[in-house]
Amino acid sequence: MAPTRTPPLFITLSLLCILSLIFFYLYSTSTIPPPPNSNTDLSADRIKVYISHLPRSLNYGLLQKYWALTSDSRIGSQVDNEIRKKISPKQSDTSLPYPENPIIKQYSSEYWILGDLLTPEELKGDSFAKRVSDYREADVVFVPFFATLSAELQLVVDKSVFRKRVEENEDYVRQRMVIDSVKMTEAWRKSGGRDHVFVLTDPVAMWHVKDEIAPAILLVVDFGGWYRLDTKTSNGTSSDLMIHHTQVSLLKDVIVPYTHLLPRLHLSENRKRPTLLYFKGAKHRHRGGLVREKLWDLLINEPRVIMEEGFPNATGKEQSIKGMRSSEFCLHPAGDTPTSCRLFDAVQSLCIPVIVSDNVELPFEGMVDYSEFSVFVAVSDALKPDWLVSHLRRYSHEQKDRFRRNMAVVQPIFQYDNGHPGGVGPIPPGGAVNHIWRKVHQKLPLIREAITRERRKPQGVSVPLRCHCI
Repeated sequence: MAPTRTPPLFITLSLLCILSLIFFYLYSTSTIPPPPNSNTDLSADRIKVYISHLPRSLNYGLLQKYWALTSDSRIGSQVDNEIRKKISPKQSDTSLPYPENPIIKQYSSEYWILGDLLTPEELKGDSFAKRVSDYREADVVFVPFFATLSAELQLVVDKSVFRKRVEENEDYVRQRMVIDSVKMTEAWRKSGGRDHVFVLTDPVAMWHVKDEIAPAILLVVDFGGWYRLDTKTSNGTSSDLMIHHTQVSLLKDVIVPYTHLLPRLHLSENRKRPTLLYFKGAKHRHRGGLVREKLWDLLINEPRVIMEEGFPNATGKEQSIKGMRSSEFCLHPAGDTPTSCRLFDAVQSLCIPVIVSDNVELPFEGMVDYSEFSVFVAVSDALKPDWLVSHLRRYSHEQKDRFRRNMAVVQPIFQYDNGHPGGVGPIPPGGAVNHIWRKVHQKLPLIREAITRERRKPQGVSVPLRCHCI
C-alpha cells in the first residue's frame, strides 16, 4: 500500500501558523510596558480644567474679609483670633492661610483645589489637573467660589439672616453673584452647567441656589443632609433647605474627604493601646444623631470604652490625639450628617474606624477599599445591648495589626495640605486633590453623554430633573 502524502495546502498553512507564532513571541518580548511609577509622560491622560472668571472677592477676597474681622466669639475660634494678630494688612491675599477654626478647617478642600489650579504649570509636578486658557479645550469648568468660607463669614457677621434671601444676607448675595455670572457665559450655555465643578463641602454651602446648580458636578463630603427632607417639610410647614436626591448622584458628583484635624501618626510610632473603643464629640445631634445618643447610653459604662463630650478646640484637640492614639477602635456614628472629619482623624491616628451606618458614602471608593481597615456595623446590631463591645473583642491582635498596616498605606490619600502659602505650589502626588480630579475624570463619559442628550432635546420641552443614584 502506497504511503499517504501530506497535501501541499496543509503544509503551507502549518508554516504560516508557525511563522505567526514566532513573530508574536519576538514582538511581545521586545516591547515591555513601563512600570506604573515610571516617568512616562501622562499629560495626555490629565484632566483639562478651565477656571471660570469670578472676581477675587468671591475667593481670596473672602480670606481677606475673614482675617480682617476684629474677633470671632464662636467656639473653636481662639486659634484664629491669635493668627489675626500676626497677619500684616499688606499681606498678599493669595498667601493668606485658610482658617484654623475646626468648624471651618474641616471643609478646606476649596482652598487646596484652587491653589493647585493656580500653580504655574512648570511647578505643578505630578498634579493630575492641567489648567487650560480656553473653555473649549477643557474637560470641566471649575467655579472658584469659596462657598464654605462665604457661609461661615455670614454666620459670624449676622446669623439671624442666614436662612433668608435678603440683601442683608451677604452670603446669599454672593451666591447670586456667582450663579448670575457663571450662567451668562458661553461655557455654561454650551453644557447647561453639567461640566461645571462646584466645591460644596459644608452642607449649607450655596443652599439658596441649590436648584440652579443641580446639573453640575458637585464635590461634597456626603449626601446625607442633601437626601433628607426636613421632617417639617412633609407637614408643609417648612421649606426644604437641603439639596435632595433628585439633585445629587454618584453618577456625576464626587464624595471628597473632610480635612483631618489631627496630625498623622506613622506606623513606626504606634504604641500600646489600652482602650478598646473611643469616641469624642457631642452626644446630642439632629436627625441621624439619634443613633449616636442611643449608642452613648449603651456604651458609657462599658469597661475599656471612653465616651467623651467635647469639641476639637485647643484643649479638645490634645484630648482627641491622646484618646485616638491610645485606642484600638474609634466609634464613628452619624451626627448631623452620616460622616465627619472624625473618620479621617481616626485614620491619621491609626485608630480602626467603627462605622455605624446602614447607608454611607465615602471618598474615593473604587480606589480605596475601606473594609480593609474599617469595621462596618449595621445600626440594628449596634443598638443591641452588649453586642458592639462583644463584637470588637473578637478581633485578634493579628487582624487589628493588619487593619493598622492597611490604614498606614491610605493615610496620604486623605492629605490636602501641600505646605505652600495660599495652597499655591506642588501638591502631594498621591494626596486628596489628585484623587478628587481622578474621580471627576472617571465621570466624564456619562457627563458628556448627558450634555449630548440635552442638546438634541426639542426646543420648549421640559424634562423633570432626576438623578439615577447607584
